[in-house]
Amino acid sequence: MKALVSGGGGFLGRMIVELLISRGDRVRVLGRNRYPELEELGAECVQGDIRNSNDCANACMGMETVFHVAALAGIWGDRKVFQAINVLGTRNIIEGCKRRGVPKLIYTSSPSVVFDMKDECGITEKTPYPKKFFNIYSQTKAEAEKMVLNSSGRDGLFATALRPHLIWGPRDNHLLPRLIQRHQDGKLRIVGDGKNKVDLTYVDNAAIAHLMAADAMSAKRVSGEAYFISDGAPVVLWDWVGTFFGRLGIPKVEKRVSAGLAYSVGSCYELAYWIRRKREEPPMTRFLAKALSCSHFYDINKSRRDFGFRPVVKNEDGLDRTVAYFKANMPAKVNSI
Repeated sequence: MKALVSGGGGFLGRMIVELLISRGDRVRVLGRNRYPELEELGAECVQGDIRNSNDCANACMGMETVFHVAALAGIWGDRKVFQAINVLGTRNIIEGCKRRGVPKLIYTSSPSVVFDMKDECGITEKTPYPKKFFNIYSQTKAEAEKMVLNSSGRDGLFATALRPHLIWGPRDNHLLPRLIQRHQDGKLRIVGDGKNKVDLTYVDNAAIAHLMAADAMSAKRVSGEAYFISDGAPVVLWDWVGTFFGRLGIPKVEKRVSAGLAYSVGSCYELAYWIRRKREEPPMTRFLAKALSCSHFYDINKSRRDFGFRPVVKNEDGLDRTVAYFKANMPAKVNSI
């Protein structure tokens, strides 16, 4: 396979690149920076911006599959920037595939595109998009996902959207470091009763799902479909966080706040930040309050059926690897929490 990975220098993108190279595929990485460590593995790195249509089209030249992983994540920020990267950038990738005759596009989406601010327990891909979005990331990812799925089967392009939930593991530079940082800053609270269950997706499992979907895709299979991806074993969120912190020698989270109060506080913060045009993330938002207090786990039987997805790394094994990584790379000041 000749594959392009947008965002190949990121957490998930890098794992996809490494897996492709390990099985002998030719890999090109599109990003704003050079990645010497990936070039040493054999990847071709081209510098470009997904907001530039020519950069995308040039990167797609000669490719058989595009893994579009690059995105702007976060629960707060400049709407124009989110729109430019997540929506315009995806449109440019789609058009680049069409211009260069790339037959397969695998888009990294998110379960947040269907999060309706309430418990979602074992829901399937038949769940509709919500009528209202409570953060820009979810809204722009949903817009992009719709474009990807609507593009499938047109102009020689087949496309699918994968929705891995809460990707974690060694080299995580977003989810787990943010939890640790918020705890260190004294801002982390158990929201609600602490019994909500969530899906996690170990980074290897997320990357393998992308490769399996690409390998299985055809005109009658996988293309035009969205798929939830996870470790297949929901965890009690705050128990899992407590275990992770405990393994690192960090005190467990003890302070609590009711879900209702957190939601109200988040609403006030959003209004204040909107009035002041502040772009940094508020300590709490309505979306974050619900994400931390609601259950959200998903039925992955469709991915099992359509392209044989099976999580290869179990949660306990992933936790061992992740704890070892963070112990070796965690700043010493964290231990003083």
